[in-house]
Amino acid sequence: MTDQNVSSQPVTNRWVVAIMGTLLQLCLGTVYAWSYFQKPLCETYGWSNTQVAWAFSTAICFLGLAAAWGGINLAKIGPKKLAMGGGFLFGVGYLLGALALHTQSLVLLYVGYGMIGGSGLGLGYVTPVATAAKWFPDKKGFITGMVIMGFGLGALLMSKFFAPILMDYTNKNLVQVFAYLGVIFLILTIPIGSFIVNPPAGYVPAGYTPPPAAVNASGETIEEVIHPTMTYIASGKFLMMWLIFFCNITAGIILIGFQSPLLQDLYIKNYPEYSEVKILREKEKQEKLLSATPIANTTAQGASDTSVVAAQPTAQPMTQEEKDRLANLVKTLAAFGATLIGITSLFNGIGRFFWGGLSDKIGRIQAFRALMGTQVFVFIALVYVNNPWLFGLLFCYILLCYGGGFGTMPSFVLDVYGAKLMATVYGVILTAWSMGGIAGPQVAALIKDKFPANATEYTFYAASAILAIGFLVSLTLSNEKFAIAKPATTA
Repeated sequence: MTDQNVSSQPVTNRWVVAIMGTLLQLCLGTVYAWSYFQKPLCETYGWSNTQVAWAFSTAICFLGLAAAWGGINLAKIGPKKLAMGGGFLFGVGYLLGALALHTQSLVLLYVGYGMIGGSGLGLGYVTPVATAAKWFPDKKGFITGMVIMGFGLGALLMSKFFAPILMDYTNKNLVQVFAYLGVIFLILTIPIGSFIVNPPAGYVPAGYTPPPAAVNASGETIEEVIHPTMTYIASGKFLMMWLIFFCNITAGIILIGFQSPLLQDLYIKNYPEYSEVKILREKEKQEKLLSATPIANTTAQGASDTSVVAAQPTAQPMTQEEKDRLANLVKTLAAFGATLIGITSLFNGIGRFFWGGLSDKIGRIQAFRALMGTQVFVFIALVYVNNPWLFGLLFCYILLCYGGGFGTMPSFVLDVYGAKLMATVYGVILTAWSMGGIAGPQVAALIKDKFPANATEYTFYAASAILAIGFLVSLTLSNEKFAIAKPATTA
């Protein structure tokens, strides 16, 4: 018997389910602090931005795919098993990521952290959202926003707590950092997942009166009958909802994966005291080339081949003072980036709560139009901003809207497709997250690798264009319930 059949058991306090769902999301949302590791992984292993970004992209891709599968199978398997299984796979993903770094295998990093860890993310993400919505039919936007808020706040937990502590404790040994994170998340997520259970059949909160059944234009009752899944996901309305979700995710995730490097680049580009980092890094690179190149090549006759010497780099070795200066500057810039990640994660989390609750009042699609339309201009404004404080403030607004999309979409799906279809349709619509998880980071990484001098500006223009497309699509949507015409009957 699956754990959704709880009608013969005492009714669980619904706030316990909501709080535990939020805590599970908090653990899983640490994936959003990937930009904390972006530069260290590139510098430690010599991988490009694009190569490292594929680990994050793969994780988000499999998050969406696993969420779709989990949503479809939630009723059959039960939320407890899916939540605990998701936590297990997420922790194992970090352990395999540690093994990948130990062996310096990008492929294993993609498979372990990306595919396996990402699948755990998807199973763990969709389950508490769909389950909490069943416990709170009277507060749909509020409660789904609250639960999903935990995911947005996860980056704060990672960037300001787990990652800095573990980096200091292990002396920046990334293999050990990933291994410790795997163990920590196994210990935390599996017990938390055991609290995610369905309400009893026919559950209605005290003091809540269910709304009357919806009717179509002819006054006939729209029955919540389950049709084949393709009936819903092949509809124009679903595709439009999927597209606006994809556009909002893609634009936001461009920043999430690279916000720390983008801020650091801003300081290096506009502030002389930090621009020295480029000079010192180049000198460090030349010194490594110098130490790796043989001084001379002695022939069998004892003669020296001076052609090798002539090819030597001519840079002078770095002094200890320069090495210390570089280390301090890098540490300071990393701290700036970590602080930005922490602050924006707060707005990411608050946005899920804020926009989800606001959509209860102004309407779901109206909320999407507002959050996407305003971001178009914010991204363009970022191109002309050189002040890091204003830069960070605009980032915070973007993350507020990014989280807002996640806080609003569950209630949008619930309103349009009904409670019986919520888990299935919402799970499938999360494939927009999969595609956005690939498109966003790869666009940003490709621009950074191919156009390093203008990477920041081009990235912001690209995000603005994506959001403009989403906004235009949102103008064609409404909040009306999806209806399938009933076949005509004869007397």
